[in-house]
Amino acid sequence: MTQSAPAEMQKTIQHEASVSGSGLFTGEKVSLKICPSPPDSGIVFQRTDLPGNPEIPALLSFVREAPRCTRLATEKTSILMVEHLLSALYAYGIDNARIEVEGPELPAGDGSAQIFVDMIEKTGCTVQPSLRKFVRISQPIYWSEGDVHLIALPAQEFRLSYTMHYPHSPLLRSQYYSFALQSLRYKAEIAPCRTFSLYEEIVPFIEKGIIKGGGLENALVIQGGRILNPEGARFEDEMVRHKILDLIGDLALIGAPLLAHVIAVRSGHSSNVAFAKTLSKTLKLERSN
Repeated sequence: MTQSAPAEMQKTIQHEASVSGSGLFTGEKVSLKICPSPPDSGIVFQRTDLPGNPEIPALLSFVREAPRCTRLATEKTSILMVEHLLSALYAYGIDNARIEVEGPELPAGDGSAQIFVDMIEKTGCTVQPSLRKFVRISQPIYWSEGDVHLIALPAQEFRLSYTMHYPHSPLLRSQYYSFALQSLRYKAEIAPCRTFSLYEEIVPFIEKGIIKGGGLENALVIQGGRILNPEGARFEDEMVRHKILDLIGDLALIGAPLLAHVIAVRSGHSSNVAFAKTLSKTLKLERSN
């Protein structure tokens, strides 16, 4: 794996933008503010509700285990469910931003990335006087465990192809989607797609108090052969599209835009992060040679 820098400059947001809402896991009222940040500073979260305003860089080394989401943590603090915001920032090519958060997680919105796309488009982006540092791979890199597989192939663009397989669900069964990342396509095809769960999978989490703010207003819930949400799905394949949304957010934790065709089969947050670490490790090994 080598680094390549096409003639693109880094970007940050033009002005501060704020949003508030409820957290999916804690059910608490939470809010965030996206702020402009200098070149080469990356994406950094800051818990402004805690003493000292502790920071957490949006990088793989700060990922900690969490059920059904991606969690960043240090010894001083943690933040849940960062993947949807990171996905939107990545899709719009925003390299540098400070994310001020009041609360233990980000607002869930409607379970998609739409709330964050709206913020980004409202404030706009500004070009910065530093080149973007792209990660370009020179050979296939893969990660597998059981029936979960991820592979990155050399490419001139960032493309994601995902196969979802739920053989025990008469509604889901198998879905496939392939998508070359562009901000306008992301806004139309990926950002509106909500997180989803099978009813029988989510009930134990609710009963144990792990998901206190979940409901039909911020997730698709599937029971048997039907969707419980009155409005139904936004796309026939909304579920696999959301898997791509999550995958983009998790791969953003590499810390640089990726040029590759990533093919994923049945992956989730933990496997996405494990694969991203494999990619990052390969980069470091090749740099040292």
